[in-house]
Amino acid sequence: MPIREKQLRDKYNMNQPSRNGFQSLLSDVRQFVREHIEPLESEFLSKPFRELLPIFAEKRRAVKAAGLWAPQLPVEYGGLGLRLTEFAQISEELGRTPIGHYLFNCQAPDAGNMEVLMMHGNQQQKAQFLLPLARGEIRSCFSMTEPEHAGSNPAWMSTTAVKDGDDYVINGHKWFTSSAEGAAFAIVMAVTDPEAASPYKRASQIIVPTSTPGFRIVRNISVMGDEGSDYASHAEVVYEDCRVPRANLLSAEGDGFGIAQERLGPGRIQHCMRWVGICERAFEMMCRQAARRELSPGVPLASRQSIQHWIAECRARTDSTIRCLAPNRRLGPRPRTVDYGGRLSGGGLPRHHQGNLRIFWRIQLF
Repeated sequence: MPIREKQLRDKYNMNQPSRNGFQSLLSDVRQFVREHIEPLESEFLSKPFRELLPIFAEKRRAVKAAGLWAPQLPVEYGGLGLRLTEFAQISEELGRTPIGHYLFNCQAPDAGNMEVLMMHGNQQQKAQFLLPLARGEIRSCFSMTEPEHAGSNPAWMSTTAVKDGDDYVINGHKWFTSSAEGAAFAIVMAVTDPEAASPYKRASQIIVPTSTPGFRIVRNISVMGDEGSDYASHAEVVYEDCRVPRANLLSAEGDGFGIAQERLGPGRIQHCMRWVGICERAFEMMCRQAARRELSPGVPLASRQSIQHWIAECRARTDSTIRCLAPNRRLGPRPRTVDYGGRLSGGGLPRHHQGNLRIFWRIQLF
């Protein structure tokens, strides 16, 4: 076993058959998020992302120093080597804040691109693109969706990559290429065999350094009135006679759609758990406000039946989401340790609550 892997396993006792080691890791992540990341949110919400890069770089160094960097990556790439079921729980904790995943270097689209490079990159591609990405020295983006075609049908696209000697010449129009501004390279979906019998074998994935002539960011697309900047942005990109070596092809020609499906599989679980994390935090804030806000002296909002119904419905919906993910995570109920001023408190999801949850959803359905 490599020295770094042994050190991490010993630190969190993850060689033991019990879950105590992982729970220690989860507790460390939870504490780091509360103490070091959540206090940054007011600045994140009021300033452009690029202005905060020096502060975020400092926090990223702190994450590395704490031994919590890149929990989804194998140890040989500088990560913690967690299984998907373990990282799902880490993702829930990081998802409590919109900048948690970025500071731990497990943010989309970089996390997905790292997975693709690990599974399908050759040694040269790993050395040039994967390793600096894993170390957090560069960022990347993923270019697939096109404005001319429905984003729900990724097999239908117009961007082409035509072989010319030892190169591909890429021409096409993409948008919602997340985090393109400031990225060092893009992984581009482009049609390499338009005559393939199966539409799912026509496209390939190709690495394009953003410094390549012909790669051009048209604009950052406004999302809910905000164009964003740097990592927190979604770009419209044009590829105009963009020439890259054929050695930049990932896997084989025609494998682009299959690689995308592999990338999306674990990503769906991670994103679901990220949203569970922010839901849990919103739920805590709601309960705290209901317990502390008074309608009149000694009469809290929480005493009103309609408020209790809203809280119960939110709890049921979140827990039902968790239970839908449970077959993938192989997890039981997690303890709830939030104190809502002594008036409302939680304690996991007891068996009788699970039964009540089933009754609740039967009523909703029928």
